[in-house]
Amino acid sequence: MTRRNLSATPQTHYAEEFDRDEDPRNTERFVDEADVVIVGAGPAGLSAAIRLKQRAQREGKEIRVVVVEKGGEVGAHTLSGAVIETGPLSELFPDWKERGAPLLQPALHDEMKFLTKNLAIPIPHPPQMSNKGNYIVSLSNVVKWLGEQAEQLGVEVFPGFAASEVIYDESGRVRGIATNDVGLDRNFKPKDNFERGMEIHGKVTMFGEGCHGSLSKQLINKLKLRDEGQYQTYGLGLKEVWEVDPKKHKAGTVIHTIGYPLNSKTYGGSFIYHMHDNLVSLGLVVGLDYQNPYLSPYQEFQRFKTHPLVRQLLEGGRVLSYGARALVEGGLQAIPRLTFPGGVLIGDSAGFVNVPKIKGTHNAMRSGILAADTAFDAIAIRGEGGEEGNLQPITLDTYQKAFDESSIRKELYEVRNIRPSFDTPLGLIGGTIWSGIDSLFLKGRVPWTFKLKHPDHAMTRPAAEFRPIEYPKPDGVVTFDLLTSVSRTGTNHEEDQPVHLRLKNPQVQVERNLPVFAGLEQRFCPAGVYEYVDDETRPGHKRFQINAQNCIHCKTCDIKDPSQNINWTVPEGGGGPQYVDT
Repeated sequence: MTRRNLSATPQTHYAEEFDRDEDPRNTERFVDEADVVIVGAGPAGLSAAIRLKQRAQREGKEIRVVVVEKGGEVGAHTLSGAVIETGPLSELFPDWKERGAPLLQPALHDEMKFLTKNLAIPIPHPPQMSNKGNYIVSLSNVVKWLGEQAEQLGVEVFPGFAASEVIYDESGRVRGIATNDVGLDRNFKPKDNFERGMEIHGKVTMFGEGCHGSLSKQLINKLKLRDEGQYQTYGLGLKEVWEVDPKKHKAGTVIHTIGYPLNSKTYGGSFIYHMHDNLVSLGLVVGLDYQNPYLSPYQEFQRFKTHPLVRQLLEGGRVLSYGARALVEGGLQAIPRLTFPGGVLIGDSAGFVNVPKIKGTHNAMRSGILAADTAFDAIAIRGEGGEEGNLQPITLDTYQKAFDESSIRKELYEVRNIRPSFDTPLGLIGGTIWSGIDSLFLKGRVPWTFKLKHPDHAMTRPAAEFRPIEYPKPDGVVTFDLLTSVSRTGTNHEEDQPVHLRLKNPQVQVERNLPVFAGLEQRFCPAGVYEYVDDETRPGHKRFQINAQNCIHCKTCDIKDPSQNINWTVPEGGGGPQYVDT
């Protein structure tokens, strides 16, 4: 993947030693013009970019498509334990096999199990979880390949540049984005290598940042794209890739479990995917609407690996990588309005994951294709009308209509009540029974739609209502301490840069989250970013410490903080995890 040398960041901060007119952070940004600007080189964004260029080639049109990606290379921030459907891929590239797409292991056998502490009890799996015809993949490698295809078509892909700001025109329409300033120190002061960010304007800006993207959440709030009382719900997925003993490897086997290590009030489940070349991808997803602030998703994942089913598979093997990422789980009820003047939401910026199917990549790609088709048609029609107003932002109402008539909506409508059914007094058992009935017989054909009653952060209960959870110490064989795991993510951030995890009020964590919720940030973060440490200036007191260099961009803190005091923003482009080849 070619990395292009753009100058690249955000809101202006002024230091006392600079006169406002002389402050390099106040210099005018360079502005670039494109037809379509896409934020995020994930499955949705790259599918949109590819489709736009394919349409342009077929119809003899010129269209400039720019994709900005905060990861150091395309695919670096893409994490999934993925089994993917190939329908949208075949729509883009019917010859994807001949092109060398990295889909190396077809799914051959499905299993579903209910785990107790020591037993793995086979249970029927819902029809949505059948994986016949699907492939077990490294999604980061698939995305990297999509990026290569996009560049060959003429898409301009800019990895290592973080979109930090939405640009609006005088009418309030989205005009494009601005990239981060680079070369600022921790106090926002310019260093010798300071470069001002640039603005990239487009007739249409597509936001495909993935789950809880920093710009997408701003748009949803500012433009009121989500109705009052409509909430998204999330899960935290933790994953490792292992090379296992060849005698234990069963290529193409897909195993999903519910039950242990999670209790009946905590939504979640696990996966074990036997990939190619003796590789196994395994992980645990924990619903972030859990109540107990003592719960640690990372430690629950370590406990999962001590189950006899898992331990016997892993012993004698070696772990190659670790990662974690928040996932959208709300389904149809949680999808915001997708269009607004000048832009659209695609992929998991909107939230198209089919939770019972445990898949979202195919819907993300399909949403990118839908958005691309509607954008291309609108741009082409405007171009036929001459140059007047040709650079003005376009409102793609047709994209919302296309979604409403799409297979994405149909698929999500059929399963719309399954995830919310777990948010009942019956908990895991009741939700499992309802899900089985709905999946096998009703298929969503009921006159009601369950709604989630509260956002995830509001589900957290005070620590006084629970006992601390004693997690076992890592054995260094199949379970590991947190910092050892973080070292396997390849995460790196320039140390002397502004902390991208911003506190709205610096006192809230110590004054509320520590006494009321027992400092839950230390447990919900899967990367050891947050700590409460002794305050050297005030003996007997604690201070809240942010180890931003550890951040693996999972967004859990922004979602789960019960005080909603942590704002996840983009760091300098190129920082963060390196999930390529995992």
